[in-house]
Amino acid sequence: MLEWVADPQIWASLLTLTVMEVVLGIDNIVFISVLVARLPAEQARRARQIGLGLALLFRIALLSVLTLLVGLTAPLFALADHGFSWRDLILIAGGLFLLVKATHEIHRGIEPEDEPGKAPVAATFAAVVAQIIVIDMVFSVDSIITAIGMAQQVGVMIAAVVIAMAVMYAASGPIASFIERHPTTKMLALSFLLLIGVALIADGLGFHIPRGYIYFAMAFSAMVEIINVLARARRRKASLSHH
Repeated sequence: MLEWVADPQIWASLLTLTVMEVVLGIDNIVFISVLVARLPAEQARRARQIGLGLALLFRIALLSVLTLLVGLTAPLFALADHGFSWRDLILIAGGLFLLVKATHEIHRGIEPEDEPGKAPVAATFAAVVAQIIVIDMVFSVDSIITAIGMAQQVGVMIAAVVIAMAVMYAASGPIASFIERHPTTKMLALSFLLLIGVALIADGLGFHIPRGYIYFAMAFSAMVEIINVLARARRRKASLSHH
């Protein structure tokens, strides 16, 4: 019954799939971190827990209906010599959602709305959770369909997803607090969401953009922004000591 414990191929598959799930989860972490930044600290933590918990449930649920996922990749109709499947339509809808959301948040950051009164926290929290649920579904479908091609055992896939979600939960808190402490990084994170949205739409239209290029661009931009944050902190410290 426990023959898999001594099978190196199983462990290699688990490690590879876990790393891939963590990498694919970067998109989810960035989106959740941007959304929860507008909530109070305690509710932000709860929203992260709910968001990543639902992402885990969605992925496990999808793994339990693998035959359905195979059907999601079957073409429904063709347009301009490209066959569109349910997966393509989900990716296009998710990409458009990210573009609209990121553009709206960027607009709010550049030209804040004149709000006579603050919206109730409960309504804001509910809206944040609802948006997390929508994007969780999109990322879950893309993530699990990719995982199916890398492992044959459902148990390995579920273990990889659980481990990856634990890593993502541990990372989401520090990332969200960093974005909250440094407002300029929120604009960078929103630009990442625009980039991810375009990539999802391109995938849905049959133009695959290798994720490696996207993640390299994100890592490079994040590194430059971190250097800027450190430089500003040093200048502020030098100015205070001078005065």
